[in-house]
Amino acid sequence: MVVITGGGGVAVCTCQYSRRLFCGGPTLSIPRTNRTVDSQPALLIGCTTSRRRITHTRTSSSSSSSGGGRRRRMTTSAAATSATETLKKGIAEFYDQSSGVWEDVWGDHMHHGFYEPASDVSLSDHRSAQIRMIEESLRFASLSDDSVQKPKSIVDVGCGIGGSSRYLAKKYGAKAQGITLSPVQAQRAQELASAQGLDAVSFQVADALNQPFPDGQFDLVWSMESGEHMPDKTKFVNELVRVAAPGGTIIVVTWCHRDLSPSEESLLPDEKNLLDKICDAYYLPAWCSTADYVKLLQSHSLEDIKSEDWSQYVAPFWPAVIKSALTWKGITSLLSSGWKTIRGALAMPLMIQGYKKGLIKFAIITCRKPAL
Repeated sequence: MVVITGGGGVAVCTCQYSRRLFCGGPTLSIPRTNRTVDSQPALLIGCTTSRRRITHTRTSSSSSSSGGGRRRRMTTSAAATSATETLKKGIAEFYDQSSGVWEDVWGDHMHHGFYEPASDVSLSDHRSAQIRMIEESLRFASLSDDSVQKPKSIVDVGCGIGGSSRYLAKKYGAKAQGITLSPVQAQRAQELASAQGLDAVSFQVADALNQPFPDGQFDLVWSMESGEHMPDKTKFVNELVRVAAPGGTIIVVTWCHRDLSPSEESLLPDEKNLLDKICDAYYLPAWCSTADYVKLLQSHSLEDIKSEDWSQYVAPFWPAVIKSALTWKGITSLLSSGWKTIRGALAMPLMIQGYKKGLIKFAIITCRKPAL
């Protein structure tokens, strides 16, 4: 895949996901000049796949500065834009179709629960575990309940139908704004907020990679299981940091693939194949590792950067989702929701397989923006 970089050059994907439309993988910036570039894809990260240094040579020719060169650049730009828009459209339609099914069965929190390892729990326990996931995330980030230090403004990036936004707004007495690509989710989230009398909570359709907020607006930047949908992880992190207020907290809870060992250059072929299948079902670009997120945050000189693998604490979640899908209510809801939701349901055993293989990691990454 190719995308246009901020400097006007072209970023060419070099990862093993390059056959995928939305890899967002390690990239090499190629300026619009005739020269050789030798670069490591260290921090332009969509997935951790290669440690090799990459050399790209652009051969000098008169067409490079001619109309032919301009046409090629325009074609590249159009292709990149089309790929991104196709991904965004797929994500929006997937959640437009599936959110009602999820709410009917699981309620308004569209994320994993936090469980004690090897626990045997019921559906009501699962809903409690989803609240516990929020509380444990706040605890891990050392977010204070003190009336002076608690957040007063919150953004929920990839808000679903607003479960986290409403919970956090009520917990802290804060103003919360949620963004999602799904018009159905935004409308439903607003309906639920209005029904609960939460006038300080609002939702809108917006792109997490181009957030409609000024710099430094939010004391708490919250991303609960939305990072996996971002085709450009660098831009995603940049936006989280940009909208965070000085002294503000950033919390990212997301699906990652395992970290590579020092001797590895990429994931194993069977691992890549499994992630490809999951990506196809859930409209995901290529995955990255927890270590990749940490490196991206470190590049911003943020404070108190912490990460942890919570895979053991979410183990009961996907078996429970499958069990709920096999009930009469689950089956009838799936059949009425459309093919995208059905395909997502059929891919659920792949998530369990990924966790059991140690390939998929459920990660939390938190940090603070330095105070002025």
